[in-house]
Amino acid sequence: MGVTHVSVVIRNPAEPSRSWEGSFLVDTGAIDSLVPRPHLESIGLMPKGQRTYELADGSEVRMDVTTGDIEFMDEITAGLIIIGDADAEPLLGVTALESAGVEVDPQSQRLKKLPSVRLKTLAMR
Repeated sequence: MGVTHVSVVIRNPAEPSRSWEGSFLVDTGAIDSLVPRPHLESIGLMPKGQRTYELADGSEVRMDVTTGDIEFMDEITAGLIIIGDADAEPLLGVTALESAGVEVDPQSQRLKKLPSVRLKTLAMR
């Protein structure tokens, strides 16, 4: 798969006027989204807990997490956000993509809006 980036706004739901916008790598292998700590702190989002994540090399790391509004492609969703190191690349995970009704076209490597958000799983026949 190629590399796809999208402009994303992270907003503090308790203070919607406080937001940060950046270019995010679309990572369909990541469940949750990741934002560098300084950007989250600048809009008042602080750790709410921790979660253990498995990295690509199989190792595990425990990371701080928070929640916030995630806006991209004229869609908005809310989600769990991993608080990354200051130099980490922002990542848009698959949960935010699916919640907003957006998918990656495997041929063009571009994001596309689905005609509707999936509410149920497809039945196996």
